[in-house]
Amino acid sequence: MPHASRRTLLSTLGSASVGVLLTACGASQSAATTMTEPARATPSASEAPPSAPATSPVSAPPRPHVLSGAERLAIEERFRGRRPTQWGLAVSGVVTRTATTAVALTFDACGGPGGSRYDAALIQTLRRLKVPATLFLNARWIEANPTLSTELAADPLFEIGNHGTAHVPLSVSGRSAYGIPGTASLAAALDEVLGNEGRVSALAGAAVPWFRPGTAFYDDVTAAATSAAGLVPLNFSVNADAGATFPAWKVEAQLRTVRPGDIVISHMNQPGSGTAAGYAGGLPALLGRGIRFTTLSQSGLAVPGHGV
Repeated sequence: MPHASRRTLLSTLGSASVGVLLTACGASQSAATTMTEPARATPSASEAPPSAPATSPVSAPPRPHVLSGAERLAIEERFRGRRPTQWGLAVSGVVTRTATTAVALTFDACGGPGGSRYDAALIQTLRRLKVPATLFLNARWIEANPTLSTELAADPLFEIGNHGTAHVPLSVSGRSAYGIPGTASLAAALDEVLGNEGRVSALAGAAVPWFRPGTAFYDDVTAAATSAAGLVPLNFSVNADAGATFPAWKVEAQLRTVRPGDIVISHMNQPGSGTAAGYAGGLPALLGRGIRFTTLSQSGLAVPGHGV
């Protein structure tokens, strides 16, 4: 697809479809908050992916340890009284692309009423094609699917990300996204991040450095505090399923826009959606183009140390 057409499609997604990002989580939606879709760079000729296996050879970054109580108190003191100046999907400090030419597929499992199901067909497609992915699990989804969570975490094709505890926007002032109030203080924001860190770390067998909040919204203070806690505040450059609302043909069309270095967001908790069929149709074409897929730990992204 020509670059101009891709930008047009993403602009449409930012103004309309991103507003339904929460549908996969069974939440009501509101377009009360306006945001900008993360910028997309045009890949240069040097970024053209060679014919290569699906996985990336980049070495995994070192894993951080789980934040201690003393470290948390130091972060709260450091950011105390700081007022946010940005709000959205791609505020300062939020990562939206990999650090290599490999593409990272990420799938959210939001949990809660209507959001705790499992798209087995989607995961089967990834396994059949040997395409790695990072699975962002919310605490409520893990609690509803303990055996399945353990099974997915044990599969070397996948790695686990932290999708928060209550699945709310990450704010220091209670700011809302899609009508859902965010955390109302820095302490509450850290609770939302760290409250699920123990669960995902236990599943992974090591501290998990990848975090994406419910609704994918941050302010710049909570993004910086997430980094200070040793985690990477993550989002995306391609929204492939718009909260599992896109039909299969549109998911496949979105996947055709993928370019080297993209981070793609989709959902793995809505088996009745078009996501699985869209990936079944779209992934073979991307592999045929020589696109390499990677987990986030193999994507060249740096993991911050505590206090950064």
